[in-house]
Amino acid sequence: MKRAKITIIGAGNVGATCAHWAAAKELGDIVLVDIVEGLPQGKALDLFEASPIEGFDAAIVGANDYAATAGSDIVIITSGVPRKPGMSRDQLLETNTKIVADVTAKAAAASPDAILIVVSNPLDAMVFTAWKVSGFPTHRVLGQAGVLDTARYRSFIAAEIGCSVEDVQAMLLGGHGDDMVPLPRYTTVSGIPITQLIGPGKLEEIVTRTRNGGAEIVNLLKTGSAYYAPSAATVAMAEAIIRDKKRVLPCAAYCDEEYGGVGGYFVGVPCILGAGGVEKIIEVELDAREREMFNASVQHVRDLCEATKKFLPK
Repeated sequence: MKRAKITIIGAGNVGATCAHWAAAKELGDIVLVDIVEGLPQGKALDLFEASPIEGFDAAIVGANDYAATAGSDIVIITSGVPRKPGMSRDQLLETNTKIVADVTAKAAAASPDAILIVVSNPLDAMVFTAWKVSGFPTHRVLGQAGVLDTARYRSFIAAEIGCSVEDVQAMLLGGHGDDMVPLPRYTTVSGIPITQLIGPGKLEEIVTRTRNGGAEIVNLLKTGSAYYAPSAATVAMAEAIIRDKKRVLPCAAYCDEEYGGVGGYFVGVPCILGAGGVEKIIEVELDAREREMFNASVQHVRDLCEATKKFLPK
């Protein structure tokens, strides 16, 4: 049986850790790409040399061009720069749109049948950018956001209750981070509604901490941002696709008529992920307050994507 081929663009902390998780799970052969000479080659070689110790079989190579990526089944895009002091939102948007557009064009040309998983920020706009530049059908372009936000939410709930994280099931909608829409009504612990286990005040504290999850880690690290959980979340999506697991995961997926008419943008919704990429979008019932929050989140995504259009290649 042919092994899957996974390209990871960006050999920084997130990209390299994606390679680590993917190799450990034996998801396939891995190509790590970066513009810095020697960086992807060194990290790929180091990870490959760990394979006899950890007992995983995978070809792992690093490259500075896209020839080695040809014929990839999955392309994970982590490239981009973090927001720096004094950098405006538009400056960050312009810089990362140009980076993501460039790497997407090169990756799509080398692997025209691949499924793209975008991790770069601002996430919702970068998925939109990858879709526009690649020309891929919408079911083969998706963004990592909800799996990470949900994991943070589940972790904090488990810590509060004192139970296993495996027993907490949760769902979030909308944009990544500040724009996420928590759904306590759909959050359970082994089938027990979370509202029977945690009071509304404490639950709201957990939701707020989840929204600020990335910023909390940035403030602690001082230089750098989260990468273990973001990369694990990304590889969970890749695994669902490569192994055709049909997992229901919250992803930034293309919605048009769904959820009352999103209108053609990538927003966080529960999806069935399998060999075809996004195989189905699941629409859950929302009450009036949830609908209000979701609509506000979608509007933020629309505004961000409209701002992105002026930076896209002509």
